[in-house]
Amino acid sequence: MAGGMESFGRFAKTFKPGTIIFSEFEPGDNFYLIQSGRVHLVKIMGEIEKTLDIIGPSDMFGEMAILENSPRSATAIAVDEVKVLEFNARNFEVLLLGNPQIALRLLRMFCKRIYDAKRRFMTLVLDDPQAKIADVFLTFDETQPNIDKTTERREFEATVDNIAQWAGMGVKEAGEILSRFVSQRRIEIHANRIAVKNINDFIRFVSSRRNKL
Repeated sequence: MAGGMESFGRFAKTFKPGTIIFSEFEPGDNFYLIQSGRVHLVKIMGEIEKTLDIIGPSDMFGEMAILENSPRSATAIAVDEVKVLEFNARNFEVLLLGNPQIALRLLRMFCKRIYDAKRRFMTLVLDDPQAKIADVFLTFDETQPNIDKTTERREFEATVDNIAQWAGMGVKEAGEILSRFVSQRRIEIHANRIAVKNINDFIRFVSSRRNKL
């Protein structure tokens, strides 16, 4: 968004590290576009706090308040000092009318974020931790650009940390499951990328677990 958002300085807000920007289940009528810093998004599932994501500059959060007029679906916590632009339904209309190019970019971000949120929810509700990890690879297969799909083998730009965040589990647990998949010869782990030997194997595996829900 750099180069196009400077005129929106009146919407700027700053949060100190550790500040809860908003809490899960509370009503919300605004959303945020990060200019600097990182925000930790967490969700309570049962008695366990699950990491949904850690997002940074140019990312957006809280947008479901505008799109669905619904309570917050997660808690947002400032990791560092975070600078954001804060919009609500009223000034979002000003943005749409006065800056169509920026508005189009934001709307595309809306669409992607809605898809990501719903896709991640599908992963989080799986009971089997191995199925969660497998489903993360299926998500990557659906969303990562420039993937060679001419064979059943897939190579994804990913790390153990990435996988753990998407699966809503700790890095240690995710690493143990990935190591199990390596020993089963289902995946190969390289620097900054992970190869799935047969994506259809994971499709069948996740489908069987999802059908049991």
